[in-house]
Amino acid sequence: MSRASRAASGLPPQSQRAIAQLGKDISIARRRRKLPQRLMAERMLVSVQTLQRLEAGDATVGLAVLASALHVFGMTQRLAELVAPNTDRAGISEDLARLPKTTHAVSSDDLDF
Repeated sequence: MSRASRAASGLPPQSQRAIAQLGKDISIARRRRKLPQRLMAERMLVSVQTLQRLEAGDATVGLAVLASALHVFGMTQRLAELVAPNTDRAGISEDLARLPKTTHAVSSDDLDF
């Protein structure tokens, strides 16, 4: 069994549902743009079967395929923002929790010019 299929088979149910929803959303976005699968796949530089797997929520489809679909839709920036540090609430919260509780003023002895 390949690493990709092991990783996909071990996904938690909420992740599987999110990937399935992503596939449906990509299908809707394509159809709203009135792009046939053949033309969309051509623009993505993938086979129609690969696009169909992406739209079906197949978790083994590579990240490059997703990035290519987003590029065709003009949504590449959304991929870049998925886990951007400035939107990572849990990470920001952890950083804030590590801040010192108290601080002290710098004394003139600490200034070493």
